[in-house]
Amino acid sequence: MTKRMLIMIGCIVLLIAVLAFGKFLQIRQLIASAPKPGPQTVTAIKAENLEWQPQLSAVGTLAPVRGVDVTTEIAGLVRTVHFKSGEEVKAGQVLFEMNADSDIAQLRALQAAADLSATVLKRDKLQFAAQAISQAQLDNDEADLKSKRALAAQQQAQVDKKTIRAPFAGKLGITAVNPGQYLNPGDKLVTLQTVDPVYVDFFVPQKQLAGLGVGQKVTLSADAFPGVQFSAKVTSINPRVDPATRNVQVEATVPNPKRQLLPGMFANVSLDMGERQHYLTLPQTAITYNPYGSTVFTLAPGKDNAKDEKGNAVLVATQQFVTTGATRGDQVAVLTGLKEGQTVVTSGQLKLKNGTPAVIDNRVQPANNPNPAPQEH
Repeated sequence: MTKRMLIMIGCIVLLIAVLAFGKFLQIRQLIASAPKPGPQTVTAIKAENLEWQPQLSAVGTLAPVRGVDVTTEIAGLVRTVHFKSGEEVKAGQVLFEMNADSDIAQLRALQAAADLSATVLKRDKLQFAAQAISQAQLDNDEADLKSKRALAAQQQAQVDKKTIRAPFAGKLGITAVNPGQYLNPGDKLVTLQTVDPVYVDFFVPQKQLAGLGVGQKVTLSADAFPGVQFSAKVTSINPRVDPATRNVQVEATVPNPKRQLLPGMFANVSLDMGERQHYLTLPQTAITYNPYGSTVFTLAPGKDNAKDEKGNAVLVATQQFVTTGATRGDQVAVLTGLKEGQTVVTSGQLKLKNGTPAVIDNRVQPANNPNPAPQEH
């Protein structure tokens, strides 16, 4: 390799080095002149201790204290309907009358036969006293009288079945039965329900059995009456746990003087379980749930106490692991990892990491209601 070629290679290397150095200076200048990211805007709240009443929530079904579909035992033609749909009736009140003319006629014939047997027995007793007939004849007379009276009683029961009465007091439903309609045994005539009070049946997990007891207060609500709370008391606990679901059925009695609650409706049920407790609480939006644990971001002033262009204090975010407990509406209990009074980020966590500067803007806060309800728009 000649001296001239070495000089050329050296010049090329020197030129490349000069160009690379110039590019390095240019990139460094661009980085230095690039605008620095400002602090992230988040919402935050101070962790506080609140008194909680542990509650158990369930979905229940309303059932009547007494409820039945009134039917007929025998076939026949409807003669009279003695009520209007939706009426309140008393126990034993007549609801329907069926045509019983032929049955009544047969009843009178059987009663006449029984009266004749009674007369024969009375006459034969006088003759027996005069030793005109034997004891066997007198016994036959008594047996015949009992038989005739039994047949008359049987026919009387048949006649009574043609008059259909309310088996208990309650409210009638809507009937489609009209006079002149022919009924078969078992046909549904009208529904009868006792709606004051009513039962609410619901299921709770077996692990909650220790906190249940007869007489325990229950609060329930129904979608048909938004904002209205109904009070009830536990009146029965099923002595058997369902082996398929491991739940136990609980029944509570609800006073219903205004007849607002109807059998078949569903209701949201809440029971107070145990004594009131104090928990450090946060909105559920403040918790970030991860496979390796639950975390929150806390905010604290930086070393330089910096402020943004609007004069808001710039805080520094720190990620902390926490242990969560029970929930209540939009709130969650924090068992470990936080102290009362610490400022915790409630929204905007995705923009943060350890050491990220942040400013608080609480003009729009996440929900933090212990008893949230759907909003109608």
